[in-house]
Amino acid sequence: MRHTCRGTINLATANITVEDSCNFIISNGGAQTYHLKASSEVERQRWVTALELAKAKAVKMLEESDDSGDESVSQTDKTELQSTLRTLSSKVEDLSTCNDLIAKHGTALQRSLSELESLRLPADSTEKIKQVNERATLFRITSNAMINACRDFLLLAQTHSKKWQKSLQHERDQRIRLEETLEQLAKQHNHLERAFRGATVLPAIAAGSGGSAKDPCCSAKGDLSDEDDDNEFFDAPEIITMPESMGHKRTGSNISGTSSDISLDEQYKHQVEDTKKEKRTRIPYKPNYSLNLWSIMKNCIGKELSKIPMPVNFNEPLSMLQRLTEDLEYHELLDHAAKCESSLEQLCYVAAFTVSSYSTTVFRTSKPFNPLLGETFELDRLEENGYRSLCEQVSHHPPAAAHHADSKHGWTLRQEIKITSKFRGKYLSIMPLGTIHCVFHASGNHYTWKKVTTTVHNIIVGKLWIDQSGEIEIVNHKTGDKCNLKFVPYSYFSRDVARKVTGEVMDPAGKVHFLLLGTWDEKMDCFKVAAGSGDNGAEGRQRLHEAEESRVPLWKRNQLPKYAENMYYFSELALTLNAPESGTAPTDSRRRPDQRLMENGRWDEANAEKQRLEEKQRLARKRREAEAARATEDGTLYDPYKPLWFERKKDPVTQELAHVYRGGYWESKEKQDWSGCPDIF
Repeated sequence: MRHTCRGTINLATANITVEDSCNFIISNGGAQTYHLKASSEVERQRWVTALELAKAKAVKMLEESDDSGDESVSQTDKTELQSTLRTLSSKVEDLSTCNDLIAKHGTALQRSLSELESLRLPADSTEKIKQVNERATLFRITSNAMINACRDFLLLAQTHSKKWQKSLQHERDQRIRLEETLEQLAKQHNHLERAFRGATVLPAIAAGSGGSAKDPCCSAKGDLSDEDDDNEFFDAPEIITMPESMGHKRTGSNISGTSSDISLDEQYKHQVEDTKKEKRTRIPYKPNYSLNLWSIMKNCIGKELSKIPMPVNFNEPLSMLQRLTEDLEYHELLDHAAKCESSLEQLCYVAAFTVSSYSTTVFRTSKPFNPLLGETFELDRLEENGYRSLCEQVSHHPPAAAHHADSKHGWTLRQEIKITSKFRGKYLSIMPLGTIHCVFHASGNHYTWKKVTTTVHNIIVGKLWIDQSGEIEIVNHKTGDKCNLKFVPYSYFSRDVARKVTGEVMDPAGKVHFLLLGTWDEKMDCFKVAAGSGDNGAEGRQRLHEAEESRVPLWKRNQLPKYAENMYYFSELALTLNAPESGTAPTDSRRRPDQRLMENGRWDEANAEKQRLEEKQRLARKRREAEAARATEDGTLYDPYKPLWFERKKDPVTQELAHVYRGGYWESKEKQDWSGCPDIF
């Protein structure tokens, strides 16, 4: 056989040697050697004889072949098949010879018996001779029948072998065609990618944005939350290629961003000027790097996303804390809800706010940066929008972030989100764990809900797309009102509108008062259910399309900025989140060097910086573990890691342990007293 599995030895060229009474060796004189031991000398001899015979047969087959070196698989199969048929034919010939001998000896036997009959013998012996004659005749008939059956068997074997050969050849041809098609597709894909890269002229990056170095990223270790419980880390393979036509001169070393012409601190100070006055409306365009996704992903199937080593090429220039803050893009819905006198109407707006937080994900297929332990992000929009928000990474194993937002319009939003994820080969499932709380100050209404599962499809082949699926139950713990939202998973065969969300707003008795309908990427509308339309609102649901006059638009998605496709599909709010701002804490995500370098298109330096930050975080973790071990030995009380602005408490409403804002951040910002902040960057 030409195409064999790893570890096989071709018998035609094998060396079979006897070592001692029970041991023998088979080798191909190179890579493969097998030492075998039989239970006894006789058993060893049986094995060696069988192998020698098989080797002789293999050599003979090799010699019989027209071209032994390039013998095709089908030729090998044919030879083997013909050999089997030859063996069968020879066996049938042997049987024919035996049959002829039986016939010859049978005739002689009958002649002898006839002669016996002619002799004058006692009457009983004549009877016996007759019986023997009959048996001899029966024996000849049986042997003839046997030989005919053998001939039929050979004929069937020959017919079927041709059928098997044809079907086998057909399957082989199909496989070869498929391989050729795949190879052709791969070549076409590569050719198209090159043509696209050659044809695409990247828009000029804004002056002062620092986007001068566009080098391929160097091999980088895992994200900061890529840390395994066993401190196991993997290097991402060096697979990023870049055409020379795109090449810009490097502005320094690829070891660290600080060794470039302008240091990062100076650049940061330069960018901070006048940021409070005017919000930025663009960021440096995303560089057009090509990346072999499969070579990274194939080793990651079944792993958790936080354990997968990812270069910054898969990221967007925002951290997970900034993505959490994006939930507040449609804060006006909560402002409107705070003015509602009816708790059921208020619940409709809270539901619309819940759905609106997914609208930013429809095109956002890049992964946010995993925050460092102790990293924070503030968003002060008190003057413009009446709210301010603070996030902090409160845990590293598992990664968890706490978020607190207050508004002068009369609401507070808080959440602690832990994200678990599984890579399944074709798709990636992201499951956020943790409860979101929204409290309205005037009425005291306290709402809670949890997020649904996000799925990223076409991880390996095709265009990435995102879907949300599952159910959300929003509960008003003061009144008992509930809203059930259903996110319908996308189906190719469904005639329904894509990304559909439906909902029902019920009082504590389960009576439906409002029906919600819309999509999580576009809009949500509310329909009032007419009184007396059935306790469960079933009739109201049937008359949903007739009740157009009762439709109230709750939420509509804001349009994306111009050229958003070149800026990671960021919304207007997302574009402002990483803009440098003066007076923020030293742990703020805006000050994170690898994220800043990545935003400026300097991905190779960003990867090196990311590796440095990971190493720094690992050392800090090891120090804490060593201190804990010493404290255990000494019997003294060791204080484990505690977040700076949040504390872990049992929630009186949900009875869950969660990190709640302890206060003090905005006061520290006013005094510019950041003495308690850890040095993480």
